[in-house]
Amino acid sequence: MPKANIGLGGKWAIGAGFSALMQAGTDAKSVSTGRPKIPKITPAKSCARSIGALTNMKPKMKTYEFCVVASGLDPDAEDFESRFYDAGCDDAAIAFQRGRIIADFDREAETLEEAIATAVEAVTKAGAKVIRIEPDPLVSLADMAGRSGLTRAAMTNYSKGKRGENFPPPVAKATSESPLWEWASVARWLYEHRKIGREVAIAAETFRQANEAVRNGEVHIRPRLKQRAKQYAIELNRERSAA
Repeated sequence: MPKANIGLGGKWAIGAGFSALMQAGTDAKSVSTGRPKIPKITPAKSCARSIGALTNMKPKMKTYEFCVVASGLDPDAEDFESRFYDAGCDDAAIAFQRGRIIADFDREAETLEEAIATAVEAVTKAGAKVIRIEPDPLVSLADMAGRSGLTRAAMTNYSKGKRGENFPPPVAKATSESPLWEWASVARWLYEHRKIGREVAIAAETFRQANEAVRNGEVHIRPRLKQRAKQYAIELNRERSAA
């Protein structure tokens, strides 16, 4: 697919057979399929009509937002955009920042596990090597507050043991002024203490599992994610019942 020579400060959008040059920042260039931005995890529209008892009701599709960070492709190659579009990443905005390919997905799927797994497969099919899936599994106190809907002050008190016991310890930068925690562990603690919903805790564990899988070089991770999500839900229910 021909494209304009826009260098590192340019940005372009791709659709069905066209490429439009747009103004961008100074350190990135992006490829977008031109679709409208969809709110996070919202019910997807369906054009199928209900025909009552003649068909089984299908699970509702949702839209999940996340990023796949990858490497291994030249952003200046003539087929850079078309590789992702043809591989099934037409629901993602593709950017190249700091030497990494960033595929920002708004993916419709029945579950988060399916959305992540199919996105990893699509990016790999495009010829890129998946490095990690974001949101980042490591979080600061501010990140915890943002993801949980709680205040920064509350998270600080939890981390210092002033409210509740056995809050997970930091896993990185533990001796610095800005330590980092593993979000999956924090989310589990928050769920056990009835501060967040079960769906948030399961999502955190799903992202953790997905990142562990791609670090091990796995590509087809759907069975692993589905099995772990099911098992994790059982564990959470058991712990909540015992509390």
